[in-house]
Amino acid sequence: MFLPRSLLLAGMASMLSFSTHAYAPLDYLPQGSRVAIAIEPLSGDTPYLTTSNRDHFFPPASTLKVVTALATKLELGDEFQFKTTLESNGRDLTVRFSGDPTLTREDLKQMLSEAKQQGITHIRGDIWLDNSAFTGYERAIGWPWDIIGVCYSAPSSAISLDENCVNASIYTNKDGSTRVYAPEHFPIYVSTTAKSVSKQQFEQSRCDLELQVSPDNHYQLQGCLVERSKPLPLKFAVQDPALYTQRTLNSLLNQVGIKLEGNVRVGQPFGNNFKPVTAHYSPKLPELLEVMLRKSDNLIADNLTKALGAKYFAQAGSYNNGTEAIKQVILQKTGINLERNKITDGSGLSRNNRFTSEDMAAVLRYIWKNDPQLDLVKLLPTSGENGTLKYRSSMRNAPIKGQLVAKSGSVYGSYNMAGFGLDKSGKPSTLFIQFVADYLPNEKGDDKPTIAPITQFEQMFYQDVLKYSQFSPKK
Repeated sequence: MFLPRSLLLAGMASMLSFSTHAYAPLDYLPQGSRVAIAIEPLSGDTPYLTTSNRDHFFPPASTLKVVTALATKLELGDEFQFKTTLESNGRDLTVRFSGDPTLTREDLKQMLSEAKQQGITHIRGDIWLDNSAFTGYERAIGWPWDIIGVCYSAPSSAISLDENCVNASIYTNKDGSTRVYAPEHFPIYVSTTAKSVSKQQFEQSRCDLELQVSPDNHYQLQGCLVERSKPLPLKFAVQDPALYTQRTLNSLLNQVGIKLEGNVRVGQPFGNNFKPVTAHYSPKLPELLEVMLRKSDNLIADNLTKALGAKYFAQAGSYNNGTEAIKQVILQKTGINLERNKITDGSGLSRNNRFTSEDMAAVLRYIWKNDPQLDLVKLLPTSGENGTLKYRSSMRNAPIKGQLVAKSGSVYGSYNMAGFGLDKSGKPSTLFIQFVADYLPNEKGDDKPTIAPITQFEQMFYQDVLKYSQFSPKK
């Protein structure tokens, strides 16, 4: 059902003259698009501009990370860190993982080096990789099958290493074949049957480059790739983080000179007679949230969600208890009831997530009112200057550049934004919401450069956000 493009305009209507029957920027969007927008003053409750469907549900995409950030700030606190410990019982070693999304092979190597310095040079038993901090699915319900091979959909796992992501590249050969390269220290296998074709052949054949993945961290590229002089960089999501870490750990043991008689096993070891040897800590929560919001890091968002569920319910973290904890924490500590919204993960990647612009506005208003304690606003990307908004087409130039702080969000057919407009002194003056769904523009028939409809809409809408944010009444 196509929603009529009518607006309810209330309060300060004389500032910017809008028709109550149509809001001109909406005309840039393709027929059939669904839209919920709002511009509200932070100094009052009456919206400057809003659509009539504030209680309708939209896929929030990565704007959901704003909600995740608020819940984790309120419950986990600024001192929260993921902790990875190395423990020994004299025979076996245990690495207890907590889902640290920043843990690297170098961190793990340093822990083994410290163990060796304490006299652990020969392990007669096994090394256990304890993954009991999390339980349940490593990918949330509603994650599309066709993106599980790329790094922005890396699995959310207690055993996380190197961001659960590996780099590779593919080259085209003159004989029409392709070859792939992955650094030797990555314990993965990559192959290619893809063909190298001309641009004309590519367009005529409708053949594209495709990725097939298997659970044992094997990746196969197939299909077609247009001839190129330089390699095409690739990033693969690790399919089995535990297996990846097992193989990495075996390599690191050789590098630091520790002999292992047994095996590297996954799971909880038997007995409780293990004593700490060393530990590694992630950055504290504010630094994690800055990366999560600025770079829209899905792994940080989802592992924080599971850590939140673990703390709130005193059990192994999961998508199920983590998303419920988000709702419960926000209700108990802010009074905002999010029960009607569908939250399936903490990152916004799931296509099952649904959120209303009305509830997103309530979350933003709470963040602004309590920002002296929360210190969250400064972590959001700034339009045209940093994070995911640095190169956004609608924000790269004046007057919008540097005048908005917001979290973007995009899944198939959806283009969202939630944040604040700044006054002339650079302080938040308004909050604004943009939920655009079912955005399906017609495909172009040529290569002529054009401005995308969503970019044209955003440029006009953000200019209105700016006008309301920096309005100075005549004296």
